[in-house]
Amino acid sequence: MNASHLFDKKYVFFGGKGGTGKTTCAAAFSLKASRMGKKLLLVSTDPAHSLSDIFDKRIGPKGAQLAEKLFALEIDPEAESKKYMEGIKRQLSGVVSNVVVEALQKQIDAAYMSPGSEEAAIFDKFIEIMEQAEDSFDIVVFDTAPTGHTLRLLSLPKLLDLWMDSLIEKRKKALKLLERASGTKSDDPILRILQKRKDMFEKAWEVLSDRDKTAFVFVVTPERLPIFETERALKYLENSGISVAGIVVNSIIPSEADGTFMEKRRELQKKYLREIREKFGDKVLAEIELLDNDVWGLDGLCTIADMLVLQK
Repeated sequence: MNASHLFDKKYVFFGGKGGTGKTTCAAAFSLKASRMGKKLLLVSTDPAHSLSDIFDKRIGPKGAQLAEKLFALEIDPEAESKKYMEGIKRQLSGVVSNVVVEALQKQIDAAYMSPGSEEAAIFDKFIEIMEQAEDSFDIVVFDTAPTGHTLRLLSLPKLLDLWMDSLIEKRKKALKLLERASGTKSDDPILRILQKRKDMFEKAWEVLSDRDKTAFVFVVTPERLPIFETERALKYLENSGISVAGIVVNSIIPSEADGTFMEKRRELQKKYLREIREKFGDKVLAEIELLDNDVWGLDGLCTIADMLVLQK
């Protein structure tokens, strides 16, 4: 099995523990797909923003064209979080009084520093990119942040949908009391905003959980901690209703690497490779050997790309 079946997906997510090579694999896959004629957008949500380094070209949040049919952008989590909070303020200013807005703005400014605010902002950006890219690109590849951040991000649709349900129900009850007191019934802008957000989260979840449209790939190295972390991530996602399309094993020491130290490391890796094959079975899409040079630029990525898609 190899990663070639991923070319038929609309959205492909590459994830894994920091340092396993997920950005390199995401970049190599994207380059290969674009050279096969797929118009592709590669999106980095990792604050490290290694894409610019790998392609040796400034990408940033405005994006850049890296090759024919290959485009990329790097999401800035902090900037998106600020933008997200400002958007909430603007929405509130149109539906509540100035006194209430002023009080709420202080709470929103405090929420900017709270855990999860960046994930919520990035998730909104995810949805925006998916909507804009639906008809503009054949494939959208997401190079995600290290596993913990990614799992929190992917858990948001269900959590926020439940939260929206609660807010909508409370708002409806409040409106009923107001209608009884005033004797009039009117369209409520707050309820309309809440319902729009709920619909957006539901649509996002439909896309994420659609295995025909979306694929999740984890990159792992033959080491103890990355294996444990990947196993936990797979169980979490599959219990949540998200299918994992495969595993890429990276940085395998080649047989020709000599010396006592390399031989000891290779024997240790053999043990972990057996464990990976036993735990993940046919989910293993490719096994990529450690190269004797840095991987960067189009030529270097082509080498990794061939290892991803040409293995039997």
